[in-house]
Amino acid sequence: MGHVDESLNPEPQDGWDEQVSRAFIDYGRYVVPERERQVQTIVALLPRLDRPCTVVELCCGEGLLAEAILDRFPTYTVQGFDGSTEMLQRARERLARFGQRFRGRPFDLAARAWRDVDDPVHAVVTSLAVHHLDGPQKQLLFRDVYGMLAPGGAFVIADVMEPAHPLGWELAADAWDEAVRERALELDGSSAGFDFFERERWNMYRYFDPEDIDKPSRLFDQLKWLEQAGFAAVDVYWMRAGHAIFGGWKPAQEGRP
Repeated sequence: MGHVDESLNPEPQDGWDEQVSRAFIDYGRYVVPERERQVQTIVALLPRLDRPCTVVELCCGEGLLAEAILDRFPTYTVQGFDGSTEMLQRARERLARFGQRFRGRPFDLAARAWRDVDDPVHAVVTSLAVHHLDGPQKQLLFRDVYGMLAPGGAFVIADVMEPAHPLGWELAADAWDEAVRERALELDGSSAGFDFFERERWNMYRYFDPEDIDKPSRLFDQLKWLEQAGFAAVDVYWMRAGHAIFGGWKPAQEGRP
């Protein structure tokens, strides 16, 4: 099973603090479009092995995706990294029933020390995190993740995308508002969740700030970067409101998908 250095210390991530983490824990159920479907899609794309395997989750948050993985694959271990102490604590509490099958680790996504693994891992997954890296940093991450994976391993990314045309920005902004409003009404029968989303200007497509921590890249570019890193069978599996799930596999044999 893959092992990652437990002694890593995270660097502060500009623009994200524990207050933001707490707000996302409280309101993530509203603002992440089709959250349950996204989790199900990622889990469905993992290698289906009946032996001990290691999955690395980048920015594991409160542990929702890790929980779904551990429930679905009883032989798997998840190493969950996050830069937020609050998020890691929530994840450890949520996943305590899995014992040592979940290991929470502090880290800085942009740093490289955590990418040095003793043994290859079988999958790397991440949700709403990679857009905090700029284009060159994403390309470096994709190459490093390729190096972390065992042959046949999967890399699955769920994230916000940069629209390629101004009309795409407008469409994504409207669709995200609609998704959050629908979700708030579905869960609570009121618009309170959407009202928070609008008040805090969380719709990146409507209130994009180039000085903020959001650095989305075009989906087309990221698919090319995955192929350039060596990934095969690169594809897109789900899209809504500017969000997408995409990824690829490290070939099981050299020159073959």
